[in-house]
Amino acid sequence: LKNTTDDALPNYLTSLKFQQSHLLADVRLALGYTAVLIAGATFYADYKLGWDATKYWTLWAVVAYFILNGALTYWVWGVEKGKIFTGEIGDTLVRSPLHRLISIASSVKKHKPVYNLQVQYGKKGEEPQTLKISAPFTRWFDSDGYFVATPFQQWLATEVPAVGKADPKKVDRGSGKGEGTVIEGQQVQGNADSSMTAGNGGVRSRNSKKST
Repeated sequence: LKNTTDDALPNYLTSLKFQQSHLLADVRLALGYTAVLIAGATFYADYKLGWDATKYWTLWAVVAYFILNGALTYWVWGVEKGKIFTGEIGDTLVRSPLHRLISIASSVKKHKPVYNLQVQYGKKGEEPQTLKISAPFTRWFDSDGYFVATPFQQWLATEVPAVGKADPKKVDRGSGKGEGTVIEGQQVQGNADSSMTAGNGGVRSRNSKKST
């Protein structure tokens, strides 16, 4: 469920003219493929030339292999941190008022079928706004397990102001904010077009369900 949803999110954002950056994936692939090439070249040299002729180079190849794998592990867990989309909002050729950087990371807790997103966006060089939202997978997966794009897109457009401004037709103005929405250092009003004001308590959360 998470992988399918993760794949759908970049497709939706790029359809709204969000400019996706592939830097994180490119670096990850470069580190991984380089480590594999070193291992393959070492095996081939040992097969053709023998151990005695290649043992010195094999030592350095092993060292390089572990360094690259260590760098790859750090990159995945320390830099990517679950990010599924990084890029820019708005047309990069025309610097519109909407033009700003955006980063989205996803996560799922064990044995809890709830999709969690952390969205950071803001102008380059400025402190980004951090928005945390969550919703159950049943919101966009039907009873047969098929992904339904429209409710997922409506959820994103309603919960994330930057997406709602890019796709206002998908904003569900009657539902208010979704369950589990949190903004760090900000307080968000009821829909995607709402303004943000600095929060006094650092982190504030609000739920869409009204008490009866």
